[in-house]
Amino acid sequence: MLGMAWGIATVVLLLAYGSGFESGLWAAFRSFGTNLVFVFPGRTELQAGGTKAGSQIRLTVNDLDYVRAEVPLLKRVSPEVDKQNSTVAFGTRSGAFPVSGVYANFARMRRMDFVEGSPFSEADDFTHTRVAFIGADIKKKLFSGQNAVGESIRVDGISYQVVGVLKHVINNNDENLNEHVYVPFSAMRDLKDTYYLDAIVMEYEGDHAKVVKALRNSMAFHHNFDPKDKRAVFVFDVFADLLDLRVITTGIKILLGFIGLLTLGIGGVGLMNIMLVAVTQRTREIGVEKALGARRWHILFQFLAEALAITALGGLLGVVLAYVVSWSVGSLTLWSAFEENASEGDIHLAINAATLIWSTVILSFVGVVSGMLPAIKAARLDPIEALRYE
Repeated sequence: MLGMAWGIATVVLLLAYGSGFESGLWAAFRSFGTNLVFVFPGRTELQAGGTKAGSQIRLTVNDLDYVRAEVPLLKRVSPEVDKQNSTVAFGTRSGAFPVSGVYANFARMRRMDFVEGSPFSEADDFTHTRVAFIGADIKKKLFSGQNAVGESIRVDGISYQVVGVLKHVINNNDENLNEHVYVPFSAMRDLKDTYYLDAIVMEYEGDHAKVVKALRNSMAFHHNFDPKDKRAVFVFDVFADLLDLRVITTGIKILLGFIGLLTLGIGGVGLMNIMLVAVTQRTREIGVEKALGARRWHILFQFLAEALAITALGGLLGVVLAYVVSWSVGSLTLWSAFEENASEGDIHLAINAATLIWSTVILSFVGVVSGMLPAIKAARLDPIEALRYE
């Protein structure tokens, strides 16, 4: 019973670790949103029509109209123009941070959460209103503990009123949202020429592959390059990357479950040996039962039920032990090792219903296999030979 308890505790903790590892990775990718496609300008690699290989492809506001009209299933579209290392100041404090000009729907597409205020409105997209929302680290560096919403910051000497502060997020790429300033696309013209875009962001519904294909065909037609030329424009399909991530995390969880199964199997071997000894010691008892009319399935069920009872009690003790260990450990460092305030991305040994269900399935399998061989041996004993056994 102790062997089974230790084995099932190992299975539960390994599966909980796998789920916690997956949750930690998803916490870092959450800032991308889900059904999003990013398009970045590139340079042609294949010659098509009048465009020779090596020609630069540049995106403009006109491309927004093209994709709205020609790409199906789109819900929201936003341009993005970036300016790196802009001087952002408040009072006597200042720092160099990237600034992006986007539409108001950008925050909703990127699933941005706000601890203070809100994003700017859709009316600000076209009225040249100088407002901005900022990342959590900018607020910390420029405002310390002061309230930021309603205050004015200077971006390269131009004043923008802060309307919102983003919640701190875990970053897994070069774009640090915690140190970023976002302003309306129309107001970005004061800081940089916005004729050429650095990216187009699109949110869609439905099949991501159809959206990506239609997007490439539209871009290829209007910019005169081969649709198969993937370097002409770079298309970042977030959903496809998340599917790859899910495959990786699922593989890790299967591996951990298999390791737990092997560990639990050691306890199963111990249970099998004990039950085989019990069959040998109770051979005469089995003979008496058969002489009194017991059938094979009666004997089989008797020993199998005994093995399953031991397995069930051991499993209950193992689950209790797993809960104690997970409560004692709390969380294991993952993203906290790379950046501050990233506890959300650490591995939390949370034992959920799915973990318990899979652990129960594995435990039942091992219990049945461990108890079946001794039960079959007991059921096949000859009653006459069993009664003569000393």
